[in-house]
Amino acid sequence: MTEETDHGRTPATQGSRIDAYVDRYAARATGMVASEIRALFAVASRPEVVSLAGGMPYVTALPLDVVGELVSDLVARRGPVALQYGSAQGDPHLREQICEVMRMEGIDASPDDVVATVGSQQALDLITRIFIDPGDVVLAEGPSYVGALGTFAAYQAKVVHIAMDDQGLIPESLAQTIYALRAAGSRIKFLYTIPTFHNPGGVTLNVARRQQVLDICQRAGILIVEDNPYGLLGFDGDPMRALRADNSDGVVYLGSFSKTLAPGFRVGWALAPHAIRDKLVLAMESAVLSHSTFTQLAVGQYLATQPWREQIKAFRELYRERRDAMLSSLEALMPPGVTWTRPGGGFFVWASLPEGLDSKAILPRAVAERVAFVPGTGFFSDGSGARHMRLSFCFPEPDRIREGVRRLAGVIEQEVQLRDTFGTGSILGHHGLDTPGPDLA
Repeated sequence: MTEETDHGRTPATQGSRIDAYVDRYAARATGMVASEIRALFAVASRPEVVSLAGGMPYVTALPLDVVGELVSDLVARRGPVALQYGSAQGDPHLREQICEVMRMEGIDASPDDVVATVGSQQALDLITRIFIDPGDVVLAEGPSYVGALGTFAAYQAKVVHIAMDDQGLIPESLAQTIYALRAAGSRIKFLYTIPTFHNPGGVTLNVARRQQVLDICQRAGILIVEDNPYGLLGFDGDPMRALRADNSDGVVYLGSFSKTLAPGFRVGWALAPHAIRDKLVLAMESAVLSHSTFTQLAVGQYLATQPWREQIKAFRELYRERRDAMLSSLEALMPPGVTWTRPGGGFFVWASLPEGLDSKAILPRAVAERVAFVPGTGFFSDGSGARHMRLSFCFPEPDRIREGVRRLAGVIEQEVQLRDTFGTGSILGHHGLDTPGPDLA
């Protein structure tokens, strides 16, 4: 009789598996898969490729010499504090400064209700950890942020998408979905939304709909998780009033310095109702024990000594120029049948392909033509969205954006010709990407 292991397979069979530990992982680990953006990194980072894929802030626009001096001064003056353990809730002075930043969006908050986090991504992870049991429902716009979908999947949540249009999430769709899920006995834990300069949609929830969404969720007793990393990066007028500004009890607000300062500091925050705040601090302690005191004090020093509001204005103008370069190029070069959103801020345009084209299938041809984008399937929990793609304008110079759109338009024109000739496009199929690398949100 052949010798078998504890799992019923021979050693030879077991040893031939790619992952010898696959049967030992927790069930929730099955939801941990590489994002569409991560899989693109290796090819999108090649210098000959125009990357319209990752949402990397243009940190070169910062006064890097000033930042360097600030960090050096921090070590010289406060090194023993900056290099020591800190509070799980975050540096008290930084939390006060965060409240000042949020006032720009109409939020009046106490520092006691702010929890500093390692970017807003960790805040999202902590919120999901303390609310989600396997099978619970999270409502989210369709499409939605790929990093959020990965977090929800890791905690075995069921994501139900709410329809969007050019004015953001559709309140009627939200109400109908809540009613249907409740009738089916589903447990809805929260609505996850990016209402301002949506990632990946590029659209913004209008003022009237904001109040409708708040009213619907309040009546249904559903918490809102408002993710707002781009709120201060609008191209026209003052920042929009946050959802949290009009409901302090039913909204958890997530913010970040990754887009308005630099992602390398990894400093974000959650503003939460008091009881949720307490759970977030406990979850933070179990996750990391304490924050990086150094990065928090560095951000606090920057906010205290530098004209950060003027720097945000400089970022807005820089991203506006790149947005305009992308929109004008799309208008001039894209073939008939391609449509796209027109963002009033943020980093992204959401484009839709002509009928019969699949963005993931044409990606290898695009990479061969030295341009990269993110296929739309990565932004839906069920893998739909094949006709769509996310185009990022934040990092490339305007001339590179124009060249990237020109290359992409040529690829789409070829795909349309293939479709019209053979009834299908993309003879290259689903291959051609290199080994995944670090994620780009």
